[in-house]
Amino acid sequence: MQQVQGVIVRAKNEPVELVTVNVPDAGPGEAVVRIQACGVCHTDLHYVQGGIGDDYPYLLGHEAAGIVEQIGPDVTGLEVGDFVVLNWRAVCGECRACKRGEPWYCFATHNATQKMTLEDGTELSPALGIGAFIEKTLVAAGQCTKVDPTADPAAVGLLGCGIMAGAGAAINTAAVRRGESVAVIGCGGVGTAAIAGAKLAGATKIIAVDIDDRKLEQARQFGATDTVNSNNEDAVERVRELTDGNGADVVIDAVGRPETFEQAFYARDLAGRVVLVGVPTPDMQLTLPLLEIFGRGGSLKSSWYGDCLPERDFPLLTDLFLQGRFPLGDFVSERIAIDGINEAFEKMHRGDVLRSVVVLEGAAE
Repeated sequence: MQQVQGVIVRAKNEPVELVTVNVPDAGPGEAVVRIQACGVCHTDLHYVQGGIGDDYPYLLGHEAAGIVEQIGPDVTGLEVGDFVVLNWRAVCGECRACKRGEPWYCFATHNATQKMTLEDGTELSPALGIGAFIEKTLVAAGQCTKVDPTADPAAVGLLGCGIMAGAGAAINTAAVRRGESVAVIGCGGVGTAAIAGAKLAGATKIIAVDIDDRKLEQARQFGATDTVNSNNEDAVERVRELTDGNGADVVIDAVGRPETFEQAFYARDLAGRVVLVGVPTPDMQLTLPLLEIFGRGGSLKSSWYGDCLPERDFPLLTDLFLQGRFPLGDFVSERIAIDGINEAFEKMHRGDVLRSVVVLEGAAE
């Protein structure tokens, strides 16, 4: 066992704390990873606010990259010293999704068996089964995805959640094709990543929709060709005007509210695709005319983690980043110390950053 410093939240809406955490040695099928960098994601804030569960205390952080320090028995394909991005989809290989050749839908992803604890023995619940606002964390070996070790940990660690979710919504779920038009509603980290993904896939018209002009200007830097401030104009009508009156081939809702999904539904072309990647809350309800659903054709999809397969997508996007073809490093708004997370949450809430990234020992500047 090792004792390291990590960031927890003890109860709903309490400030986060930097505390001593007991990390067990890697057991069967597990790995201990020395964290180099971890992004501050909205999901971490949802844990703080009680929006995901009440299994407190939580060990926060999940968008992370680092070095494998220990592996347990029965671990194959992973070695001490490997540079990895952590993922929360450790594919089981045995469930019905995996067996039908769709492992990106794996229904039985797994986490470390042992628990990290506080000094008094209190068990911690790691965010998304990872818990990476910490010097070293314990995960299932399948949660470690090897990527090119020359990549900046602060950048590639973001593939662990939001950037992969957004880019994957465009590339994997929507399957954007060359020459298509794409509208993205909501231009935070996930929506901006969807814009970058749509550009990578070859979309020629990419429309960013938001209520914040700062975010819209930023969206242009990632590939948006047009912007719509839906506070000032009807988003549906404007998207139609920008697509010859037809609507976009693909509309991605990166907000996850009934009103934004309805905008996405009506802003698409006939037989177009709507993708929901923004995460709704349990109380939200949606009402749409069934005849409109039938009459417009196409598809309404949700995107889980960008429908990614980490072992396929993380190395691919890392390589494209290193080649200068995917702007992963541009999502890093600032690099902060591990004791700056409360302030980072405030900046995120105000929309001042795409991603604050906690940088620990060994991360590149």
